[in-house]
Amino acid sequence: MAPTTKDLMYKLQHKDKNTKARAGVLKTAHGNIQTPVFMPVGTRATVKTLSNDEVRSTGAQIILGNTYHLYLRPGAQIIKKAGGLHKFMNWDKPILTDSGGFQVFSLSELRKITKEGVTFKSHIDGSKHLFTPENVVDFQAILGSDIMMPLDECCPYPSTKEYVEKSLKITHDWEKRAKVHFDKLKTDQKLFAIVQGSNFLDLRKISAEFLGELDFDGYAIGGVAVGESGEIIREVTEYTTALLPENKPRYLMGVGLPLDMLDAIYYGIDMFDCVIPARNGRNGQAFTFSGEINLKNAKFKEDLTPIDKKCDCYTCKNHTKAYIRHLFNVGEILALKLVSLHNIQFYVKLINSAREAILADNYKKFYNSFKKKYKNKG
Repeated sequence: MAPTTKDLMYKLQHKDKNTKARAGVLKTAHGNIQTPVFMPVGTRATVKTLSNDEVRSTGAQIILGNTYHLYLRPGAQIIKKAGGLHKFMNWDKPILTDSGGFQVFSLSELRKITKEGVTFKSHIDGSKHLFTPENVVDFQAILGSDIMMPLDECCPYPSTKEYVEKSLKITHDWEKRAKVHFDKLKTDQKLFAIVQGSNFLDLRKISAEFLGELDFDGYAIGGVAVGESGEIIREVTEYTTALLPENKPRYLMGVGLPLDMLDAIYYGIDMFDCVIPARNGRNGQAFTFSGEINLKNAKFKEDLTPIDKKCDCYTCKNHTKAYIRHLFNVGEILALKLVSLHNIQFYVKLINSAREAILADNYKKFYNSFKKKYKNKG
């Protein structure tokens, strides 16, 4: 049985003197997490192409799973029989599961929203499934994830203010219902709120204040990185973060790119998830502290140096850019694994370096130095 965590989930350790960046410890039933933290995405109980040992080797402290996809396959019965998601996939560190709210956005042609919840038409076989605030919490209780998210609607960008206002009322009702139902379970799991409101700052304020009154275990900013510009993402993130409780973890959902994450840390964000390092890695894009490179480019045909000479990941210690390019060229799946592994370790190291800078009251210098070097090369 997992250990209990009856005390406060988040402990603020240090605030940078020159920015709003902060370092803390997030306590969960499967271990403590040092923040800021990046969470690799394991949608279907796996980080694509990587074994659990490989994910651990990157230094990842927590991974993310997807409620919608795990509900459809393998389903509640099998995961419950296995003893929960941790045992089913043999992962002993913390797991966060989202609610299926992003699929309300990404599968808009296959769903219908009502006050009761969301009816999905399965993208697999066309069968219909009703997701309510209550049964989404119940399924995540079966998963046994350390952190669960409530059902919400992630509005597309752009959306009219009238649409977002209507959506926000439904989302707030769902989240309140989820919190009431969650409190009845008396579980060691934690439930975060999701602040919505699209790019309308006044609606973000209404959402943050409404959800703040409900005393969730943590607070996420949702509905960003869905097509809007980087400038809007930064504006929404900076504004909304300032409205969130200081004594609770703050999570920016679905972001993102290295500079976007460092911007968000500057404003006081603690947690991130994104498919970019693995997905882009599978397409040949590698991230380094000097910028991004496309390993499929012909200029790397004879380049017998690693992706990053200063990187200590398995890929960089054992293989060259020329070899990896060759693997892509001949369609070998090892290429997908090697670049994904490197990218996730880069993301973890980047956020860990940001934490070290915060603890040393040096985040602004770290941020400006990385930004200058990364942009010049990227």
